[in-house]
Amino acid sequence: MGRRGPHRGAVARIALQAPLFAWLVVLCGAGASAATLAEKARESGCVNKPMWLAGDTYRCATESGAFSYFNVPGGNGERPAAKAPTPAGFPRVDPETQKGRDGVRRKVLTDELSAEEKLLAETRVAYADGAPVPLPEERADAEKYRTRIARLRQSVTVHEKNIEALKKELATVK
Repeated sequence: MGRRGPHRGAVARIALQAPLFAWLVVLCGAGASAATLAEKARESGCVNKPMWLAGDTYRCATESGAFSYFNVPGGNGERPAAKAPTPAGFPRVDPETQKGRDGVRRKVLTDELSAEEKLLAETRVAYADGAPVPLPEERADAEKYRTRIARLRQSVTVHEKNIEALKKELATVK
């Protein structure tokens, strides 16, 4: 599994199968939205460049190896003022194929949501409402203890934000 998560192959297959739905496009941060994206990425504890998923939702890996999901309003770059007409001969996806793709997308998002909920529960237990039992090496060094508490608090926040973003994204799936 590693740091990339259990669904890397499934997401890559979706990206290849759904060219109309630009799944997992890497963002080229520019302009005012880049500052907002950079701030959100820093706030979410990203260790890599955030990837645009859909709409205003982005995903990045965190130091713990989990994924962080967050929204950046208007962060996916320029939006066209008017919808351009579809060129003649442009490939169309039949409704059944799209329904299947949407089902796979829902499954991937649901799996990631359940994994995030499990990680949140585990992190909350470790955080112990801000008063975890000090580890042996922390008993002599209060700064190590405070640092661990801060990391755990940040991890709880990241998982909560990920769950919120995943639920929002699931609500948009047909």
